[in-house]
Order: sequence, then C-alpha cells, then structure tokens
Amino acid sequence: MPAVSSFRSKLVRAALGASAGLLAAFTALAVAELVAGLVRPAAGPVTVVGGAVIDRTPAAVKDFAIRTFGESDKTVLQLGILALLALIAVALGVLALSHRRTGAAGVLLFGIVGAAAALSRPDSVGIGDALPSVVGALAGALVLYVLASRAVPTPAAGGESETDGWSRRGFLAAAGATAVAAASAGVLGRYLAGRQGRGAVASRATLVLPEPASPAPAVPAGVRLRVPGITAFVTPNSDFYRVDTALTVPKVDAGTWRLRIHGTGVARPRTYTLDQLLARPLIERDITLTCVSNEVGGPYVGNARWLGVPLAQLLKEAGVIPPSRGGKADQLVARSVDGMTLGSPVEDVMDGRDAMLAVGMNGEPLPFDHGFPVRMLVPGLYGYVSACKWITDIELTTFDAYDPYWVKRKWARRAPIKTQSRIDTPKPFARPAAGAVTVAGVAWAQHRGISRVQIRVDDGPWQDADLAAQAGPDMWRQWSYRWNAEPGGHNLTVRATDGAGQVQSERRTRTVPDGASGRHSVFVTVT
Repeated sequence: MPAVSSFRSKLVRAALGASAGLLAAFTALAVAELVAGLVRPAAGPVTVVGGAVIDRTPAAVKDFAIRTFGESDKTVLQLGILALLALIAVALGVLALSHRRTGAAGVLLFGIVGAAAALSRPDSVGIGDALPSVVGALAGALVLYVLASRAVPTPAAGGESETDGWSRRGFLAAAGATAVAAASAGVLGRYLAGRQGRGAVASRATLVLPEPASPAPAVPAGVRLRVPGITAFVTPNSDFYRVDTALTVPKVDAGTWRLRIHGTGVARPRTYTLDQLLARPLIERDITLTCVSNEVGGPYVGNARWLGVPLAQLLKEAGVIPPSRGGKADQLVARSVDGMTLGSPVEDVMDGRDAMLAVGMNGEPLPFDHGFPVRMLVPGLYGYVSACKWITDIELTTFDAYDPYWVKRKWARRAPIKTQSRIDTPKPFARPAAGAVTVAGVAWAQHRGISRVQIRVDDGPWQDADLAAQAGPDMWRQWSYRWNAEPGGHNLTVRATDGAGQVQSERRTRTVPDGASGRHSVFVTVT
C-alpha cells in the first residue's frame, strides 16, 4: 500500500506540474495577445513564429502542405505550433516542480524566440514588435514559478507534508484565478485587434467602385457549356482559390493605404492614394489566374472579372522604359503590406497585355482574402511572380540585383503559365452507366488561348473534343466530349493545344520550380 500511495502522490504531483505549465503557456499567449492588440496585431507570437516557420520551410515541404491541406495549410500550421507549445509547456511544468527557476527560464527562452521572429519579419516596424512575445513570456514565467512553488510538498510540523502552506484546493483556486485572468486578457486582446480592423472593414463597406472607362468585352454566346459537373465559367469570389503565406489576412484601411512607385529607371517617383487611382480611367477584364502550386488537374485556378488601373500607364508616367527600348530595369518588385515580395518581368508588364492594379473582383471591391484594397495582376504569369495582394510598394530593379521571396526559395525567376487542361466530369473512380457519357472540363493557357482539346480513351487515338466559344486569350475555355462508353475499367486522358500551336507537354513534372506539367487523366469503371 505505501508503494501505491507513493505512485499516486507522484502522479498527482506530475499532473499539478503539467497543469502549471499549460496555464503558464496560456497566460503567456493571452498576455501577448493583449499587448499585440495594443501595439500591432500582426506582432502576436503565433503569427510571427508561424511566419518565420513558413519563411524557412523548404519549397518541397510547402508544396506538400498545399497539396495535402489546401487552403487550410495555415490553420494546420497554427494548430501544430500550439500543440508543440502545449507539449513543451507540460515538460517545463513538470521540470519546474524540482527546478522552478529553470522552468521559468524555459518560458522566457520562448519569449526570446518569439521576439527574434517578430523582428526578423519583413513587415516588422521596429522594436515594438518584440513587446508581445517578451511581455507574454514574463507573465508566463511568473505564473509557472508561483504555481510550481505551490504544487511542491514541503515538510511541515509533525512530519506531515503541505504545499508551502497551501492545500491542493488552494492550488486549484490559484490556477482557476490565473485561467480567468488570462482568458480575460486574451479576449480583451482580440477585441483590441478587431477594433483596429474595423476601419478597414468600414472602408470596404462604403467603397463605391466607378464605372470602367474600358468595359470588359462582351462574352460571346456559347462560352458556357450546359454540362453537369463542369467548372463554372466565372468563379464566385467565395469559391476563388487562395494560396499565400499570410497566417492572418491583412485588414488594410482604404483611407490610409498608399502605393509608392520608385527605383531604377523611375524618372518621376510617385505615391498614390486609393482615391487617386479610382479617379483614373479604369479597365474591366475577364482574366483567369493560376497558382504555380497547382498540380496537374488541381483546383488552384479560377476565372473572374477584374476592375483596375492599367499598370503600364502608371509606369510610363513615372518614366519607366521597358528593357527592349533601352530601359534600365528588367524586374518589377511588388511588395505587400505584410512584407511579401514578388518579381515580375518589366517587359511582360509593359508589352500591351492587360496588366493592372485591380480594385474590384466580380462587381465588388476586392475581398480581404484577395487583396483589398489593391492587388496586382499580370495575365499569362503564375501568381507568385505577378499577383501581389495587399500591394503597397512597386520598386523597379533588375533580376541580377534582387531576388524576391519565392526566388530565394529556389522557384524560377520567370514563370509563364504552362498549357494545361483538366477533366471535371466524370470524377476519378466514377461508375457511369454504359452508353453515352459526357466527358468535360476546362483548359487554359493565359495570354495564348486554347485552340484545341483532345481526349484519349485508354491507349486509343486522340479524339477532338467540342470547344465552347473562346472569350479571350486570357481566360480558360470549357470543352466536352461525347464518349460511347463500354463496360469495364477505362483511363481517360486530356491534352490541350494553345493558341500558338504548342501541344500540352506529356512530361510529368512537379510544381517546383516553375509549375507542374503533364496530362490529366481519370480512371472510371463503366457498369
């Protein structure tokens, strides 16, 4: 019985230590959230550490995360960080039962890590960004030290043991009070952070987009096929893909937003407000965007109607000359409010295509997820070299002088979109009935257009699919093929030919370094 009592005592002691560690971590994060709400919400420790992790993650791992978790990859990362912190907190809590100062020092060490991560972020505004992590860690260390001291039994008069004069009930009361105080701090921090974003929300709600000086060309009849299961020609804003590195979506107040144009070859540097951009002649265009992380047959492609300012005109007014005419700069580096940098070829931006600074998407101001108040678009280039969201700075430079975010991580400097096609219906492993089966999907080769789509059943000959009308070279194109399906298992493969006559590559490659290639296929069983 003494052995059982001793084991039970050790187990209870360990549970108290683990609880103290978890409460210390909770307090640290809650206090940090409060300080971040007062200083700058983006400087919260989970956000800055998560951003630092993303920055240092190899491209192949990022690619795997996007393939596996899709748009939830940031949520998975945040949950992973919190889970790891919880495990370390438990270990520090148990350690603090025997070595209180060492356990508290461990909490402080995490504060230092958070502060260093905050100061290393590209959007850091100075030493103030370190405050949330530092102050939160100090609060957490104090809580761990105090609670651990109350959880350690010490000899008392008469040979019995007590916990520094406190009973376990007293420990639980102290722990409960700590939890309530920490939760209150966290709620207040969230409230303060939300209050800072209310101005941005209000500025979007009251923004009225002007009519375009150059409306989108009329969409010809026949661009939309009436085939169940095919992707819609226009992607609703709520369904449009989102792939970026922002752990929290920036909330930018349109009234305080500014765009600066400067750098090599800029004879007349300019700074614009949103009102100044909206006062200019705007263009409206239907443009399909594609993410370089899109696997063959993947979902990271969408088509929308965009409203914006022609970017080439802004550059010309600033005195920028394209390299083909002797200009000094061959790279345009776009910077986001969160510090992200994307590099685009100046020649492509100024060659006559509808490159723009977009302010509207499908008839409304840009959603926050997609770059409100302003984002950049360059048809024909993958998003990582052209589609900067929450843009605030444009610097003209050279490819030799500067490598933007993704290039530093081994992605290609130049990334024209590859010709791709996708089977939307039937779905993989579908079991259609024998007879007439409609195979349908979309194909895209932005800035070149699609001239032909073909289907192959198993190892048979390529057969031409029926094409929907082509709305323009910067948009995807729907297609369909009527297949006389025979019972059994069959492999369906699609390939497209772009407007320049280039047939979609058969060579299968992954997304790194300049986009996936290969032909999409699905296996079905005809019953």
